[in-house]
Amino acid sequence: MLSFNRDFTFDATTAQQRIMDNALNAIKEEKESGRIGYYMLPETSPAVIEELESYSKTNALIAGGKIKDIVIIGIGGSSLGIKAIDSLLAAKQDTSAKLHFLENSDPVNISQTLSKLNKESSLFIVISKSGGTIETTSIFKTVIAHFDLDLNDVDKERVMVITDAGSSLSQFADSYSIKQFNIPLNVGGRFSVLSAVGIVPLTLAGYDTKVLLSAAGAFLDRLFAGEEKHLLEKACYYYENAKELSINVLFSYANDLENLTKWYVQLWGESLGKIDSMGNRVGMTPIGLIGAVDQHSFLQLVIEGPKDKTVTFIKIDDFENDLRIPDISLKHIEKTDFINGKTFNELINAQCDATRQSLIDNDVPTDGITLSKINEENIGTMIIYYELLTSLVGSMLKINTYDQPGVELGKIILYDNLSK
Repeated sequence: MLSFNRDFTFDATTAQQRIMDNALNAIKEEKESGRIGYYMLPETSPAVIEELESYSKTNALIAGGKIKDIVIIGIGGSSLGIKAIDSLLAAKQDTSAKLHFLENSDPVNISQTLSKLNKESSLFIVISKSGGTIETTSIFKTVIAHFDLDLNDVDKERVMVITDAGSSLSQFADSYSIKQFNIPLNVGGRFSVLSAVGIVPLTLAGYDTKVLLSAAGAFLDRLFAGEEKHLLEKACYYYENAKELSINVLFSYANDLENLTKWYVQLWGESLGKIDSMGNRVGMTPIGLIGAVDQHSFLQLVIEGPKDKTVTFIKIDDFENDLRIPDISLKHIEKTDFINGKTFNELINAQCDATRQSLIDNDVPTDGITLSKINEENIGTMIIYYELLTSLVGSMLKINTYDQPGVELGKIILYDNLSK
């Protein structure tokens, strides 16, 4: 389970209650009209699992247990969410296959990743909502060349495609009779991790994606039923203080939460950084930090720098690892002996609590999310929590939360420059 708490005061006025009611009604309309599809994924994606299970029985490589490496070829919304969930769960359980990610057009990284893979044990999943993402198509061509893939015959079962129906990548898959899964047209890339984008590779890796989906669906249902009011209040607080508190920091106390913070940065930044209908530039800058490491880097700026930040702390109550600090006393550094015998679980959570208190003492608004432990249920809740928070704040800002014109401009310039 997840627990939520905050230190800032929020006693809703009549005007603030109206803002929250309007935002909740707005996202209800997005769901019920079918305009925005991520709300429906907890209900529709179990069908993707069934389709995958059926296909896996007919794919000789998967059915025969030959696939030990699943290679994700995708970037941004086509990889960040998968990576976030995998990095959390992989440390908790043995998987049937390891996920690898080919995302960036970094030649050193591409070469190093390919050198570690064996064609005979690999399944390649190409993910692009539009079907024409230049990083993805370029890396896919490199994979074909590196492994000498014969897509007309023996290697077609070694490739899957996840894309919009009718996209150029979809047409490619059709022409080579390669298995494809489609992303609902009304689901944007950065909101797509609970669609086939994430569900297919995570299921193949051996994670319980049915629990992931059911947990997300349960939280979503509670919000629309008038529960989880704290989420509406947090959204309203962010909205009303957006100009003064223009930076939102996610301070996650576990190394394995790092990719979740990166997913959050894309979701928050790309969704809320917009020009509104009045021509105003709006949005809050997302920053992801990892505790306790970033206590020794960024914390000084948060405490004594400009008072323009809110900070959300995420911690894990039970790491399910009892590693203890040895009862050893070393000359000249005996002052730390008081920690001897305690677990690292206790240490990192004490560091989280102390850091949060230091911010509270310096009038920095904070709130906290505690995961009882790492599992599919808690991660599914976290995913939908941040998607819903983003949609609520976007509604309050009166922007289109789901487009990304600034990103598209860069793509246009890139295509133009490289085609000359």
